[in-house]
Amino acid sequence: MKKRYGQVIGVKPEKLEEYKKLHAAVWPKVLEMIKDCHLENYSIYYKNGLLFSYFEYTGDNFEADMAKMAADPETQRWWAVCGPCQQPVENRREGEWWADMEEVFHLD
Repeated sequence: MKKRYGQVIGVKPEKLEEYKKLHAAVWPKVLEMIKDCHLENYSIYYKNGLLFSYFEYTGDNFEADMAKMAADPETQRWWAVCGPCQQPVENRREGEWWADMEEVFHLD
C-alpha cells in the first residue's frame, strides 16, 4: 500500500542556487538508496523561501527504511552538503528536520 508524504523546510536565500545545482545532479548512490528504501514519485518544489517535498512510500516499515537511509554513509555525506542550505521551520515537531505536513485533500 502506498502512503503519501508532504514535508516542508526553509531554504537559506543565499544557498538557494547551490541547493538547485546539487539537486540537478543528485549523487547516484543517494538516488539508489532512496529507491531501496521504497520511496517513489519523489519531488521537491520551491516557493518563497520554502521547499516542499512530496513522495510516496511503498514499503511496510517506514521507520526501519528511514533508519537504513540515515545509516548509509553516502546519504550522510549528501545530507552534510545539503543541510547547510536548509533552515527548518520553527513549528516543526521535536526531532524533525523536514516538517511533516497533514494531507487535507487527495484525488486519484
